[in-house]
Formats: sequence, C-alpha cells, structure tokens
Amino acid sequence: MAATYQNHRAQIEAILIGWGMLPETAEQTAEVIAWADLHGIDSHGLSTMTMYHERWKKGRINMQAQPRIVRETPVSVLIDGDAGLGHSTSILAMETAISKAKSIGMAISSVRNSAHFGACGFYTEMAAAENLIGLVSSTTSIVQVAPAGGKEAQLGTDPISFSAPGIEGQPFLLDMATTTAAFGKVRNKFNEGLPTPPGWLVTKDGLPSRDPSEVVEKGGSLTPLGGSPEGSDHKGYGLAVMANILCACLSGSTLITSPMHMKQPYGQDISHFFMVIDPGLFRDIEDFRADVASLSETLRATTPMDPSKPVMIAGDPERHKAKERMEKGIPVGKGLLEKIRAIVQEDEIPWLLE
Repeated sequence: MAATYQNHRAQIEAILIGWGMLPETAEQTAEVIAWADLHGIDSHGLSTMTMYHERWKKGRINMQAQPRIVRETPVSVLIDGDAGLGHSTSILAMETAISKAKSIGMAISSVRNSAHFGACGFYTEMAAAENLIGLVSSTTSIVQVAPAGGKEAQLGTDPISFSAPGIEGQPFLLDMATTTAAFGKVRNKFNEGLPTPPGWLVTKDGLPSRDPSEVVEKGGSLTPLGGSPEGSDHKGYGLAVMANILCACLSGSTLITSPMHMKQPYGQDISHFFMVIDPGLFRDIEDFRADVASLSETLRATTPMDPSKPVMIAGDPERHKAKERMEKGIPVGKGLLEKIRAIVQEDEIPWLLE
C-alpha cells in the first residue's frame, strides 16, 4: 500500500504519543522519521518504529525525556539527551549550533545519553537551509560491525552526513553509513523475507551471506564500507572509528567497545556530533554558493555510462524520490504494515494508514 505523507506522519506521531512521549517531542520526532521515508531513506523511517517499540518495552527509551544543556561556551554546547529518542534532542543541538555559527562563524554541539536519531541528512539539511555548511555523525547502540580483518563485531553503522548550500533548494547533501549498507536496509529485507545483495553481511563465523537473519537474529556482522579487503573495507572501518571519536570520546559517552556499553541503568549510550561552519568566514556567501552550484552542475553534466541514468550529486536521488512520493504516496511493504498494525493494536493506538 501507499500512504499519503500526512497520514504517514500522523500515524507515527500517534504511536509516539500513545507510548507516552510529550506532544511537542512527538511532533518533531515524527517529522524526522517521515522525512526519511519521504526521501526514500526507508531504513530510517516507519520501519524504525518496530525497533523503538521493542526497546521501549524493555525500558531502554525514556519517552518523556527532557534534554538539558550540561556545558556551554560561545562556540559549543554539550547536551544530555535524558535517554530519550535522539530526533528532538538533535533538532535542539543543530538549532543551537546554527545560532552560534551565525553569531561567531562556527560551532559544535555534542550530545550524550541519547538514542537513535533517524537520518543524519535531516540535520545537515537544516544547516544548508541557513546558508551554512553542516557535518553530523552518530554512534549506535548495536554492536554489529567487525573491524576490517576481524571476525568479532566491535562497532556500529556509525553514520556521517555533510551538506553545503549551492543551488537554492538543492544543497550537496551526503548521508551515508560507514558500513556497506545501513542496518535498517538489512532489517527491511528481513521484514519482507528478501535476500540482501552480495557483500552486505557475513555470518558470525565471518563467511559471506545474503540471509538478513544472519545479522538480525543469528549474531552475524555487517561489513565495513567496501565490503571486503579487496574492496578496501579499511576505509569504512577508519571512518567508523573517526565517528566514534567525534561522538563518544568528545561527549564522554560510554564507548561501544566498553564492557559497560548498554549496561547503564537506562538509555542506549548513543552520542551525536554536530558541526556548523559559516562560509562567510572566508568569502562572500553568494560566491561560495555559486562555486558549489557550478561544481554540482558540472558533475551532473558528465556523460553517463547509461543514458537513462544521468549523473547526480549527493542529495539528488532523495529529492527526486521526495517529489514522487509526495505526489503518489509513501509505499509501505506488507511485512512492515502488519508489524505496525500489530503495534497499534497492542498499544490501543488509532489506525491512520488506511
């Protein structure tokens, strides 16, 4: 089935409120989750609600969280997420960084004691919309990625996003996991009973597999970006370590490699990093945007290998998908639909998707 964007977002918000989330927090959280589905980032959209439901039931998410500022300077802020979902906390962190960067030229927000915060690109787009450069990263709660050359999982998918304003409404917007594929994509394949493409995952014995249950249920690992030594998986491994340093080491969050990870009284030990830079520190902002636009347009004009698939820049596929889905609706797979229906029935929440 396909749901309208309005119904899709309303269903997410209704579920969150049904779980006890504060209405304003639920509104912001639903905005981020629905944004992901609208832009074709299905791994971080409605499908995450099944994961959140399980963690909420286990007491790992504080649905009435109220983030607080722990430490602040003119160029930085450290925020404690109060063990709640990270979406609303991250909006606060990025808004604070944007405000400071507009005043002083650049700023960093660091968040600890948080949980999953959705798609990184939502937050870097916030910076680009204000004519600023954005860099965002996050750690994860689930240990499911082995270091390059290793069999034992030690890291998470640890996403990174970067944005820069260029053509109005078309910023360069990179949003990527440091694994070959985000865990959400593997979870979606599992929900629909489909195999994964080659190179996405390995079994707990380090053997290549296309069975998503190997990761979801059997202790297998996702591969670092690159997929194998031949594909230079050391690069994805290095980026994941960088993300953990920027997020966990900087904020003082429990390291994912620590024996105490996920053993705190509550919460998920997830941390986030937000950096905002004003190009006006270096040159006229319109000249900067013009160069980003020129670079983007030149790359788009590259002769494609397949004439039916023009060359794009980061952010283009998601914008095209958003336009299509706003017009035709957001598709929801049968497997996911039944899981959401079961959650709604179990928690006595209104059904809004049909």
